[in-house]
Amino acid sequence: MQPFWEEECGNEGSRTHEYGARARQAVQGARDQVAEVVGCRREEIVFTSGATEANNLAILGLEPAGRAAGRRHVISSQIEHKAVLEPLAELGRRGFEIELLAPEPGGWVHPDRLRAALRAETWLVSLMAANNETGVIQPIEEYAQALSSHSAYFHVDAAQTFGKLNEPLRLPRIDLLSVSAHKVFGPKGVGALVTRRRGFTRPPLRPILFGGGQERGLRAGTLPVPLVVGFGLAAQLANDEAEERAARCRAFRRELLGALEPLAPEVHGDETRVLPHVWNASFPGLDSEAAMVALKELIAVSNGSACTSASYTPSHVLRAMNVSEAAIGGALRFSWSHETASVDWEAIVARLALLRFRSTTLAAPVANSR
Repeated sequence: MQPFWEEECGNEGSRTHEYGARARQAVQGARDQVAEVVGCRREEIVFTSGATEANNLAILGLEPAGRAAGRRHVISSQIEHKAVLEPLAELGRRGFEIELLAPEPGGWVHPDRLRAALRAETWLVSLMAANNETGVIQPIEEYAQALSSHSAYFHVDAAQTFGKLNEPLRLPRIDLLSVSAHKVFGPKGVGALVTRRRGFTRPPLRPILFGGGQERGLRAGTLPVPLVVGFGLAAQLANDEAEERAARCRAFRRELLGALEPLAPEVHGDETRVLPHVWNASFPGLDSEAAMVALKELIAVSNGSACTSASYTPSHVLRAMNVSEAAIGGALRFSWSHETASVDWEAIVARLALLRFRSTTLAAPVANSR
């Protein structure tokens, strides 16, 4: 990225000089690198500021065509990221019917629920590739199969699996795909929406930002060339190293599970369907806020999505999974990468065990003396 901060400062949209030409060449190279991960054409990649903007463009960008077609039924799920649920809520305020499917107790949405919900007037189906809080992988191949004879547009928020679990993302039945660069160790502030053609026909998207003809008229604004270039290389590296990175994450997971087993965690999410680098669990007798404070000098953990941590509210994902309120109050989300160093599990377990002892001691009723 550094040369495009310091030396190559051309605007990719400038066509009259060499500076712009070199910037355009770099952007097109990055477009190819991102497209390679999901098996699409370079012209099907629309660069955005991240998956949140891509989700908004996919959902709200389809509104005019859906309204014109008289098809205002949209299917999604109760466990989607807020970057999907909130644009859907806006679509609902504009007169569309939003149907949110409930998950199984293990944290995944059964394809039969999708099949049962489909109608002739269904315009859009938006279902994530994997949940950001629990790491539970969703069966998007089976969703695509359920949609094989239906014309509804299929949007997948793939922020959690892009560059990690790539094969399902290459399904031609997926019309729209949202990704973020920082999820594959690229720079923050850039992402993409894949707009896969059906034959020669693009999804009938309308822009939600106005002021220029960039990205084939779908996303106004000067492209941040350094960020795009960084995204491209990060995507290529993630694609090339996917299995090696996953193996390292699985090894770390085994270490984590073994170390924390004495604390009898209540795991949230089907362990047979989970990403190797995310784990969500509650520890009986422990409050998540107190646990995070106790652990902050040892490791960084959270009690939900980073996107909602500024104003904590109980997890809508765990509630949809029918997790008890007590367990939700104690839920912690652990996540790591192939580069995460070993941690002092003995110290972590000791700290949590001490916190639990103090919590149960303070909560214990005092016997009346005579």
